[in-house]
Amino acid sequence: MAASHSAIVGFGMYVPSGRIKTEEIAAHWGRDPKEILSGLGVKEKAVAGAEEDSFTLAFEAGKLAIETAGIQSSEISAIYVGSESHPYAVKPTSGMLASALDLHPFSFCADLEFACKAGTAGMQIVDAFVRSGQITYGMAIGTDKAQSKPGDALEYTAAAGAAAVILGPDSSPKALCRIESTLSFTTDTPDFWREAKSPYPAHAGRFTGEPGYFLHVREALKGMLEQAKAKITEIDHVVLHMPNAKFPSKIAKEFKISKEQMKAGFIVPVIGNTYSACSLLGLAHVLQEAKKGQKILLVSYGSGAGADAFLLTMLRDGIALPINGQTIRYVSYGEYRRNYEEIPAH
Repeated sequence: MAASHSAIVGFGMYVPSGRIKTEEIAAHWGRDPKEILSGLGVKEKAVAGAEEDSFTLAFEAGKLAIETAGIQSSEISAIYVGSESHPYAVKPTSGMLASALDLHPFSFCADLEFACKAGTAGMQIVDAFVRSGQITYGMAIGTDKAQSKPGDALEYTAAAGAAAVILGPDSSPKALCRIESTLSFTTDTPDFWREAKSPYPAHAGRFTGEPGYFLHVREALKGMLEQAKAKITEIDHVVLHMPNAKFPSKIAKEFKISKEQMKAGFIVPVIGNTYSACSLLGLAHVLQEAKKGQKILLVSYGSGAGADAFLLTMLRDGIALPINGQTIRYVSYGEYRRNYEEIPAH
């Protein structure tokens, strides 16, 4: 039976315990750390271990999402995984996760790649499946062990992490946060890309801000407010894609979004840009703190370029995720690079 709306029934996240400070990277390249910090607003970023990849990160986030949903994993019959760093060029991360997480074997599975918005693209697909009545529960995951060329500006922000959401009908007693509406704004803007045989992405710096990030996030945000006939002052929490701290802050200033509205999901200064996981990780933080009846506006961004926007309503108070007991460990630049040397050139 078709549902009028889908809702988030469970969510999870995983950020590796490794960290590297911006000043450590800057020192290696003989750069002024104060200049980098003032330009990006990122103090440190999450670093995956040598034994971790986008699959293992996604597994941890997905497992936690199933636990918070309080459902049997076999009730989930769709999984879409967005990443820029899938372990294999030909072998689906989604299929590996369906098996590892014990999802129903009759499941819709696919890997997605739309730069940093591939995770929210998966969320849109699962939303449509639930609303059509074709599935009861489905999972969307954004996960990345983000690549950056040594010495490139991206090296200061490209981080590692994963976030997962499980969607089901909003009539479910498990429903936590209803998806009221979603839309996308897309153009062919070549601000960031990675060729098939290259291990690292490239970018056209002059396009990265405008018309890349700012145009697409601005239009998606405006479009969602117009479609929902809502005012920004009616939104309790706003999560924007966070390639750094400066870009979302500029959009917030333009739309008169307050620091209080941004606070819960603004995590980039201490973990960096986790690419496909970024905006979903921000949402996961908000879902722990938001109260029943509060409105959430989520706008992701993917280079190439496009933005997905969601308007959501909390159906009950947020759920605090269990503390995973990790001890944050700071690594040297040398260890950081060694952890990433095995990323294959797909």
